[in-house]
Amino acid sequence: MGNFRTLKRYFVQHRWRLLIGLATLLVVDGLQLIIPQVIKLAIDDLTRGGIVQADLVKYGLYIAGIALLIGFFRYFWRFMILGTARRIEEALRGRLFSHLQTLSLSFFQETKTGDLMAHATNDMDAVRMAVGMGLVAITDTLVLGASAIIFMILIDPKLTLFAIVPMPFIALVTTRFSRLVYHRFESVQASFSRLTEQVRESLAGIRVVKAFAQEGYEKEKLDHIGEEYVGKNLRLIKVWGMFFPLIMLLANLGTVIVLWLGGMETILGTITAGGFVAFMTYLGILAWPMMALGWVINLIQRGSASMGRINKILNTQPEIADRPRLRPITKLRGKIEFRDLTFSYKPGSLPTLKGITLQVNPGEFVAIVGRTGTGKSTLCNLIPRLFDPPNGHLFMDGREIHAIPIKPLRESIGYVPQDTFLFSTTIKENIVFGNPKASEEEVANAARIAQIDEEIRTFPMGIETFIGEKGITLSGGQKQRVAIARAVLLNPQIMILDDALSSVDTQTEERIWNGLGEILDGKTCIVVSHRLSSIKEADKIILLDDGEITEMGDHQSLLSMGGIYAQIYQRQQIEEELDRENRRVSPHAC
Repeated sequence: MGNFRTLKRYFVQHRWRLLIGLATLLVVDGLQLIIPQVIKLAIDDLTRGGIVQADLVKYGLYIAGIALLIGFFRYFWRFMILGTARRIEEALRGRLFSHLQTLSLSFFQETKTGDLMAHATNDMDAVRMAVGMGLVAITDTLVLGASAIIFMILIDPKLTLFAIVPMPFIALVTTRFSRLVYHRFESVQASFSRLTEQVRESLAGIRVVKAFAQEGYEKEKLDHIGEEYVGKNLRLIKVWGMFFPLIMLLANLGTVIVLWLGGMETILGTITAGGFVAFMTYLGILAWPMMALGWVINLIQRGSASMGRINKILNTQPEIADRPRLRPITKLRGKIEFRDLTFSYKPGSLPTLKGITLQVNPGEFVAIVGRTGTGKSTLCNLIPRLFDPPNGHLFMDGREIHAIPIKPLRESIGYVPQDTFLFSTTIKENIVFGNPKASEEEVANAARIAQIDEEIRTFPMGIETFIGEKGITLSGGQKQRVAIARAVLLNPQIMILDDALSSVDTQTEERIWNGLGEILDGKTCIVVSHRLSSIKEADKIILLDDGEITEMGDHQSLLSMGGIYAQIYQRQQIEEELDRENRRVSPHAC
């Protein structure tokens, strides 16, 4: 039950709804307990022969009136209690999503999306059922069950003692089965997570699946995981399927005992016929709390397992967070300093960056080049603290970066990552994502600077065109330019382009740089590029090799060194010349 402590605040918040719901539930339970008394009076009057047709109508109207009241109040307890369970589910889901937004990128690198989706669906359903129907079943078990036993004692104490003989066995069976249900349900939920992740991954990569004609292989993988999911559910059903028959068997043993002993007492006149029928009716009412006891245990065990999985995420602390009592900032100038920075993604692993010492002055255009896997993207990711740099080695405007609040830090940076991500909405919604209050003119200007405006006008609905999941309807170059427009619209003091023009041709790239020149005057710009011809005008070019800065300077000074940069540049010049020659000789070649 400790797993449910997370929900305490929601119970307090909705306490009046829950109290009203419980009050109306108690009224319903009380009305159900009155009906056997009416039946008892009617039957006793019949057996005595002192009843007329009008009396039967009167008793019938009593029962009908009570039934109407039961229906009326049952509506209210369902609305209040089950409605509140839905509200708690909504609040918990919102809290989970908000918490996920605070977690660091390392968490999402280690956690599958399918697991998170399972937490937000199946686990939430299990918690809602435990909160809603679980509360109802507990109340019925305690109130309706106890009250039924009291009324049975008032009719015949000895007969009641025999009737409740099976109850200890019911409690024993319930305890044993609840443990099995808990562990098997955890296994089912874990299997559902794997199934969800497989479906998500296959659909997200549908273009690759089709390109390699691996639809059958993906189906086989899904079938295998699906069979595992069914198997684990069947293991749970085997336990759950045995539970109710056993409970019903034990409950009906009490009915057999009462039928035999109570029938004998009725014959002997120890108990009236009406009393015997009322006793049997109360025993029938008692059967539901006894079954509800098992059901509520199952609901709570399932809910507890799911709540435990959700709590595990809620208790995960973000690795990157603001320190307490930070001094606020209004605006960054854009001075960035790396002071002998060494960085590893995990403690004990080989460092990705080694002894980086670099100063980027406000308004400078700095380019970072190097072979794949040398740490260029890592260096860019440390500046907005997407990954956390070690203390005392990265400074912004002279302040240690951990002394700057994360929100204003990131709001001052326009970041276009290497892997462009677009949301499955319109082009406009993607461009204004970081600045939703931007005017139409500002959006159009950002699109123009990114050289995507003309192509937008050719789309069916222009800038309001839906682009599908991850921008699937756009080409790689178009996606990159929409992402650049998104960053431009922020009008940031620092612009980071991490190989953001790799899918754009050289002519379009040149036009984009000309457009960026309009907004980057006086602002810091850091560019990662493999195409050296596009960064010749950089104030400073950094060559990274195996995580270390091996060369630094402007274009001409690096060429004069005759080192790795000069070799890469000369090779690219030869390749570009051969490419131009090939296009001249074969203009229609692809």
